Amino acid sequence: MNREDRVSQVFPESRVVHPIEEESFRRLRARLDTSHFPPLTRAVVERVIHSAADLAYADDLVMDEAALEKAHAALHDGAPVVVDVEMVAAGITRRETVCRLKDAESGPGLTRSAHAIRLAYEQVGPGALWVIGCAPTALEELLTLDAAPALVIGLPVGFVGAAESKAALRESGLPAVSNISEKGGSAVAAAALNALLYHPVPPSHPVHPTHPAPPVSKHPVSEASAPLKENP
Repeated sequence: MNREDRVSQVFPESRVVHPIEEESFRRLRARLDTSHFPPLTRAVVERVIHSAADLAYADDLVMDEAALEKAHAALHDGAPVVVDVEMVAAGITRRETVCRLKDAESGPGLTRSAHAIRLAYEQVGPGALWVIGCAPTALEELLTLDAAPALVIGLPVGFVGAAESKAALRESGLPAVSNISEKGGSAVAAAALNALLYHPVPPSHPVHPTHPAPPVSKHPVSEASAPLKENP
């Protein structure tokens, strides 16, 4: 099998993969066996690890393959993507996102990040994919709403409230990608969403967009498949 055939099996044809990224994933897989993960879990795990150069995420991330499959279908059918901060939006290069932080205001018992989540929900309604990589209070606020999300990528970072908010997300029973520790951040949250964006849509699930087709990035971006441990 030549190099082009090998790359096409790992990366969707719609993406241009830089040789540096290809080599990075080769080295990742040489150091960590991810072959036992189911496809979408593997995609998320590998891309998160790639974004942070942190192999420990393989044991820290929590997700469920069946939930990822439904979220993947919703994403490619055009479900809205909401982010908590512009840094997360900047890392998602192939889909328009909703971020209402600039419009939000803090108040008694309400952080600006939490208010932004309220505003975003008023805009997009149920069925969106929520990507939270900065503020624990944004994730906490989302859990108070009847958002009926397609998926919550809850990977806020910090020593105050981050681990607790992610534990609450897991306890909520919502379809989610989270991690156990205090680490996280905008880059890894965007990477988890990108893993689903870059993963091919199976022929058995033709895409029927319910929203305008997402714009394609003008810049080559990276891609790969990566999984990790599933929710108990």
